[in-house]
Order: sequence, then C-alpha cells, then structure tokens
Amino acid sequence: MNIGLISIILAFILSLIAGLSTGLGGCIALFVKNTNTKFLAISLGFSAGVMIYVSMVEILSEANNYLSISFGEKIGTLYTIIGFFGGMLLINLINKLIPNDINIYNSQKNKARLMRTGLFTAIAIAIHNFPEGIATFISSVQSLKVGIPIVIAIALHNIPEGISVSVPIYYATNNKEKAFRYSLFSGMAEPLGALIGYLILLPFMNDVIFGVLYAVVAGIMVFISIDELLPAAREYGKHSLSIYGLVGGMIFMSISLWLFI
Repeated sequence: MNIGLISIILAFILSLIAGLSTGLGGCIALFVKNTNTKFLAISLGFSAGVMIYVSMVEILSEANNYLSISFGEKIGTLYTIIGFFGGMLLINLINKLIPNDINIYNSQKNKARLMRTGLFTAIAIAIHNFPEGIATFISSVQSLKVGIPIVIAIALHNIPEGISVSVPIYYATNNKEKAFRYSLFSGMAEPLGALIGYLILLPFMNDVIFGVLYAVVAGIMVFISIDELLPAAREYGKHSLSIYGLVGGMIFMSISLWLFI
C-alpha cells in the first residue's frame, strides 16, 4: 500500500483529536462539587447507558459485519457471540484479580469502591479506544472523506466516556487533577492504537482482526456497565436517578450515531 507522508500525519492528528476528547469529558470533573451525589448517580447511569448502547448497537454490529464477510453470516455471527462473551469472561477474570474484600466502612469503603469502578472503566475505555484508534487511522489514511466523519462521531462518543472515568475517581480521591489524568490517559490509547496500526498492523489488518477486537470490546463494556457502573449509580442516589441517567446516555449515544449515518 503506497501511502503519502501527509496522509499519515493527518491520520495521526485525527486519531489524537479523537483521543483527546476523552480528556475533554474528564474536565467535567473539575466543575463538580464533591457533595453532589445526585450528579454522581446520574453520571454513572449516563455512562452505563452510553457504553451499553454503543456496544450493543454499534460495536457488536460492526464486529458481526466484519466476521460475516470473512466466514459467512452463520459462522461469523457465532464468532461474534464467542468474542462478545469472551470479552465478558476476560474482564471478569481481571475483576477477580483485584481484591474487593475491603474491611473498612462508610465513606472510606465507598471511596475505595468508586476508585475501583473508575479504574475498571478506564481500562475498558482504553481497550475500546485502542481498536478505535486503529480504525480511525486506517480509515483516514485510505480516505479523509471517510475518516473525518468517523473521528467526529468517535469524539462525541469519547466525551461521555471521559466523564465515566473522571467522575468516580474524583469522588473517590477528591483530586481533580488525578480524575482528569486518568480520563486523558484512557483516551491516549486512541493515538497509541493509530501508532500500532501504522508500525505493525497496517500491512496485515483484515476483517477478522477487526471483528474479533470489536466483539471482545463490546463484551467488556457491557460487563463493566452492569457489574460496576449501574450498582454504583444506585448506591449513590435514588434508583430512578440511575435509570434516568441510563436512558439519557442511550438517547445521547443514539442521536450522535444517527447524526453521522
């Protein structure tokens, strides 16, 4: 594949912009009062809605499309299912490796749980952003007409994802800088994915690799939402607040996806 230097540079810049938008979402933590538990509950529910909707509607669908092209609809769908639940199994194994039997009470225990939730979300989003960075880079290298709308759509997705990282970490540590830093680092997986895509994967990238990556990521994000974000949202506010946040996140993500059809 003969690729010009200008195309490569522009593709990296677009991937960086998409990644930085996660940090932009993390900036919201800088303007939140640490006593506003209603905001925390709604934000966690909102983040779960974003992650569940984009996983089930967009990422899993893309995985199935890629794998069906290579293996046919029947087998491709089966591999998509295996990848999806394999992602759930993977993050569950990681979950079990991180101690959860915290022998402290009240606010300290709550803060430890929130920190854990934020870290898990950061891991999930970093893993999510990595193949997105590859996809953004390769699409932009092939055609800026295709790449730019993809970057805008991904940037819209990444803003609420940055919120989902920064808010629980801020409430756990009361450290705005740390909250922002974790959200920014999770977004930097996007340009890192672009770099890996350029150095290693570009000559070998195919539908199978994309399909497997997206299926696994979808499973990870849904598991994180159900196991971490929604329980935390219900704990820090009324059940209705977490549901309002959940539905709001789904609406936000559905509109952002619709805008770039």
